[in-house]
Amino acid sequence: MNEHMQSPEIPAVEASESSETAAFVALADPKTSVPGGPETATESSSGGVISKSPTRVPRRRNAEDWMSGIQWLSSTVVLAVFVITFLAQAFQIPSQSMEKTLLIGDYLLVDKVHYAEGGIWNSLLPYSQIGRDDIIVFRYPVQPTQHFVKRVIGIPGDRIHLYRGKVFVNGKSIDDATFAIHKSQQFDSYRDNFPAGNYISPEVNSRWWLEMHNIVHQGEIVVPPDKYFVMGDNRDESLDSRYWGFVPRENIIGRPFLIYWSVRRPESASTDGKLERLLYTLVHLPEDARWDRTFHLVR
Repeated sequence: MNEHMQSPEIPAVEASESSETAAFVALADPKTSVPGGPETATESSSGGVISKSPTRVPRRRNAEDWMSGIQWLSSTVVLAVFVITFLAQAFQIPSQSMEKTLLIGDYLLVDKVHYAEGGIWNSLLPYSQIGRDDIIVFRYPVQPTQHFVKRVIGIPGDRIHLYRGKVFVNGKSIDDATFAIHKSQQFDSYRDNFPAGNYISPEVNSRWWLEMHNIVHQGEIVVPPDKYFVMGDNRDESLDSRYWGFVPRENIIGRPFLIYWSVRRPESASTDGKLERLLYTLVHLPEDARWDRTFHLVR
């Protein structure tokens, strides 16, 4: 009876050792791990568990990397749209109408806040009124999808006329130092004597021709409210307010303040296409880049 009572002690120990071994095998073998468990164990040569390695993490990490990349790209796009819409925008000079102040191939940054009308924010943000002699970028009144850059000659209320190529504002001549190039070998009755009476140029906008004759007073044009009279510094090669009229206030985009890059444009007819111009620029960059104009302030 006593033997029968004591005999189960040995099997009990064996069962305990067997259960511990089974538990260890379950941990060591990934196939026996708990479904959905976050980690598995590996066995060292000495018989101990030495490390734990994650399962299914690479796929989750790749998804997180994708989401992080998409968020970064979205933030960059939103920031770029905000800057272009409200703060600054890049423009390129395509013609010689502003030489020597601005050259063909100059790339400009335009401050869109400088002239912005802020309403209640006027006292907090550095807005400025458009003044005479300011250089502005604006939407061309005849075709608003095009952008022009000119110098402001007349602001609302100013009286303007030209006589033999000399510009007069409110009865006083403008300092010719403002205009780098303005002398032509040929005299043009419309261009140099403005408003030009019965003289007309084929480049004059027909709507402006009719409007101009209704606002001429004693040989002068008076700039209406919320409009501006602009001209190019290279006045003999500039299609400006003389030819198509005033610039409305709402058309003005901003003030160019920096030439961030400048490159001479190819004159060859074979480089008319965008791809050809790009390839030409890359090949001839060292000699065609105007390094002295890079990061040059516009005045």
